Amino acid sequence: MLSTAITRKPVRFAVASIAGLGLAGGIALAADAATGTVRTSAASLSVRKGPGTSYAKVGTVAKGTKVNIICQTTGSSVKGTYGTSNIWDKIGTGRFVSDAYIYTGSDGRVAPTCGGSTPAPGTPSGVIGNNYPYSGQTSGVDPWNFYKGQCTSFAAFRARSVKHVGFTNSYKGQHWGNANHWDDAARAAGVPVSSTPHVGDIAQSDAGGFGHVAYVARVNANGTFVVEEYNWSNPEHYGTRTVSRGSAHGQFDSFIRF
Repeated sequence: MLSTAITRKPVRFAVASIAGLGLAGGIALAADAATGTVRTSAASLSVRKGPGTSYAKVGTVAKGTKVNIICQTTGSSVKGTYGTSNIWDKIGTGRFVSDAYIYTGSDGRVAPTCGGSTPAPGTPSGVIGNNYPYSGQTSGVDPWNFYKGQCTSFAAFRARSVKHVGFTNSYKGQHWGNANHWDDAARAAGVPVSSTPHVGDIAQSDAGGFGHVAYVARVNANGTFVVEEYNWSNPEHYGTRTVSRGSAHGQFDSFIRF
């Protein structure tokens, strides 16, 4: 992982943070209707009659407009300002907009499910699949102030999208930076760090010049575990592998539990 000291204002957060190679979390899911802000490159965002681009266009919402999200549901996938998403936000009767263009402060759901119950944080999910929104990008800084394509950026994405925490490179007042600093930053921030992996943990290692972090997707009966990661076997690319606990190169001995 490359060391970095970039400062920029992240896309989804109003407070600037220092870029590095790190991760963390803190936004909870809402129990009631939420608010969001339209963020598009165009002047306005199309409003559809239903949750999908195949539904009739019934209006537009101007860029920068704050909208009240009554509930959320899934529909056709849309690639927008915040990556690709199949979440659609209901902003009125027969009025839906793609969440890919709405700033809500979270990559997960923030409002009740339309026609269902309120989403709530549940058992951590073991995700296997490359849904990282910056796949193939090898330069620039992500909205959480980590370099795109690095292990820290991918781990931050997993923590935010699976654990529903508002992790950035300055989470809870700490500079998370390179991967070999994450365990120390977590402890300083009051985030639990375990020596035993659980599904949903961020596996962390100090080995190498900059360390490494990955997402624990599965824990096997024999004590080994499967991780998802970026920038390990193939530079700035996604991969999975089965590993064991330890401090050697390629192993992990700390597990950050958001």
